Amino acid sequence: MSISSRSHETKDLDLEEKGGFEAEAPLEVSSQDDGIKREGSTGVIGWLWKVSKKLDSYGVEVRGVERVPEDERHHARYIDSGTLWMSANMTISTFSLGTLGTSIFDLKATDSCLVILFFNLLCTIPVAIFSCWGKSTGLRQMMLGRFSFGPYAIWFPIVLNAFACIGWSTINTIVGASALLAVSDKNQLPEPAGIVIIALITLVIALFGYKYVHAIERYASIPVFIIFLIMLGEGGRHMQGGFGNLGEGQPSAILSFGGTIAGFALGWTSLAADYTVNLPAETANWKVFVCTYIGLNFPLIFVESLGALMMSTFEAKPSWGERYDTGGLGGLLAAGLSPLGGFGKFLLVLLALSIVTNNIPNVYSFALTVQSFHKSLQRIPRFSLCILCTIIYIVLAEAGYDSFETAFDTLLVILSYWLAIYSCILLEEHYIFRKGSFENYNLERYNKNDNLPVGWAAALATGCGVAGAVTSMSQSWYVGPIGRMLPGPFGGDIGFEVAFGFTAVTYPVFRYFERRQHGR
Repeated sequence: MSISSRSHETKDLDLEEKGGFEAEAPLEVSSQDDGIKREGSTGVIGWLWKVSKKLDSYGVEVRGVERVPEDERHHARYIDSGTLWMSANMTISTFSLGTLGTSIFDLKATDSCLVILFFNLLCTIPVAIFSCWGKSTGLRQMMLGRFSFGPYAIWFPIVLNAFACIGWSTINTIVGASALLAVSDKNQLPEPAGIVIIALITLVIALFGYKYVHAIERYASIPVFIIFLIMLGEGGRHMQGGFGNLGEGQPSAILSFGGTIAGFALGWTSLAADYTVNLPAETANWKVFVCTYIGLNFPLIFVESLGALMMSTFEAKPSWGERYDTGGLGGLLAAGLSPLGGFGKFLLVLLALSIVTNNIPNVYSFALTVQSFHKSLQRIPRFSLCILCTIIYIVLAEAGYDSFETAFDTLLVILSYWLAIYSCILLEEHYIFRKGSFENYNLERYNKNDNLPVGWAAALATGCGVAGAVTSMSQSWYVGPIGRMLPGPFGGDIGFEVAFGFTAVTYPVFRYFERRQHGR
């Protein structure tokens, strides 16, 4: 029995045709049960579902990770598949990533911008493909992974993805709070207060769900883009290009920085399908792909390059370098807007709050990721898992806002190696063993273990990919034997490339024998 079909009618957003797109019908938020008991549950679960039904009357999305039937997919605005990623990446976290080319890898601005361009263009392709899969299947991203990893091997990606959602939310919130701190005089708004403000705004939007996430992300990038254009205008005359002269270590630095850029871009692969499941299945794949691909690459390339170029202004503007040294990212952002006086501070507040649009997908998808772990967890209402995620990352951010960011960022870069493995396995399963057609998936039985692969092929291929990453990484605390072979004092990090390569070679072999032995 379905927990609810909306007992009231909610006016949809933008019902009228606009910009040449079909008017949107109300998005359904009813939830399929798939044999999972929700109503009538006792204890905490039963109480949570009573709260969920009440929240449903206020427009909070009830549906969790359950498949969206084709007759309930009424989200006609396919361009939203691009605007969501436009806003999610038009933030100061993306700007911060661009600064690492100089601050960590000693690259000149031109080198950094070229790395940013080519690695983003390559690594966003899987995200765009998986976005198409969401509208074709009605399944969330981690549930799609079950058709490659099986019901148990998928636990490895699920755990890492849940951890990454919390981790990135923590880091993003710390970055946003530091920008708010740079605005206030005499630390009138300390970072702990900024952390809570950003987290609560994020939670409210993620709590209401799919429809409202898209509504906010549809336009949120516009003011932020304008602010970054203003910063470009103020700092442009002080920027300097040029290629680096690191000698034999130059290729290693480029590859290592490229790995960092790839980790950020690939980071959305484990969430991609979550935001297209309400698009009609008949929506053309090329439309969703192009919108997603442009929606990702425009902000990633523009904002990361701006971060790299702002790091080149310190020779012409030593005072900006001093503000960066003392205030970190917040100091650099404040310096770029300082010529505007009080209005520049106002713009800096808006930039700090842009972190919300980056955190929304993390908090929303955390709940769906946890529910994907096992049928029993699908009994936990989605809204309560969003609240849990928020509490966890507030505590982490408050506990370590002065020292946590750098260490945890390194850990997340390491965790993101698995995204190359995950993407490779899903792509090979779809195009090699499923012949590129979802008719070969039996989507109606997505939650039945006997309809899924056993999973040992994916598990073994993942192990090979992890081995490739470990032997090819170059981190401050460990350099693998392959990574050490690259020129330079610390070798180079090619963990993404080798992990993907090892997985690509081994998974087809393992999967062939798994299918031959088990027939699925």
